[in-house]
Amino acid sequence: MAIPLLSTPDKALVATTQALIPVADISDGIVVYKNGGAALIMESTSLNFGLLSELEQQAVIASYAGLLNSFNFPVQIMVRSQKKDISIYMEFLQEAQSKIKNQLLYKLMTDYRTYIQDAIKKRNVLSKKFYIAVVFTPYELGIAKSVVSTVSFGQKQRTLPYPKSYVTRKAKVSLYPKRDHLMRQATRLGVRLKPLSDDELLRLFYGIYNPEPPVKEEGGFGGGI
Repeated sequence: MAIPLLSTPDKALVATTQALIPVADISDGIVVYKNGGAALIMESTSLNFGLLSELEQQAVIASYAGLLNSFNFPVQIMVRSQKKDISIYMEFLQEAQSKIKNQLLYKLMTDYRTYIQDAIKKRNVLSKKFYIAVVFTPYELGIAKSVVSTVSFGQKQRTLPYPKSYVTRKAKVSLYPKRDHLMRQATRLGVRLKPLSDDELLRLFYGIYNPEPPVKEEGGFGGGI
């Protein structure tokens, strides 16, 4: 009696990781999905809420509430945390300390380095980045093919329901006004939104699907502790 597993002829593995990712292409800052949908992703600057006065905090909360109430379309807010490697920063502090002649400043630098090292031992140092994604659904392309593409989205879908140029053009018409609205509203919060370029989107998705070692901190310490 033949054993099914052993009697199965060898077949070359032709599937790639890209076949399992829902992204079909990235063009002109637009992420095009295989089901005909699309998204525009913006990176946001941060705001140190704890350092604001009580009145400033109330103003920020009111502006944020106004931003949420102004939405008539879905958005996704993502916070991406990565472990930060501050070894370069510690080397920078050590080099700077070696140039200090004043004994009091030298001692203060020693205490600061000790504080940073102790803080690292107690908890991880994280680098946080904030993103806002505006979505273009395949239903905005048309009912017939959109229903088919949505049903088959969980299956192996190799081609877009419409030509890529058509999907990208329709997505821009829908997403650009929403992008401009968000960028205007964000200024009331004291933050700035920056649409990601093609290269930045590629690096973002590559980093999500291919986790890398902790990010090295090259500049000043950004209060991640």
